[in-house]
Amino acid sequence: MVAVLNAISTVLAMATFFGIIFWAFSKGRRQANDEAAMLPFALPDEGAKSDTEGGRS
Repeated sequence: MVAVLNAISTVLAMATFFGIIFWAFSKGRRQANDEAAMLPFALPDEGAKSDTEGGRS
């Protein structure tokens, strides 16, 4: 009986995993994935000086 429960839980976990993969890479998520891919480039550089850092240029 324990082996059957282990098999069922394994199959459910695999189905959930493949469902998430299918959802993440589906055509409807393309715009959200493209926006998320560009997020690191939208942040200011850490080494760049800003005008609010002591008022010096």
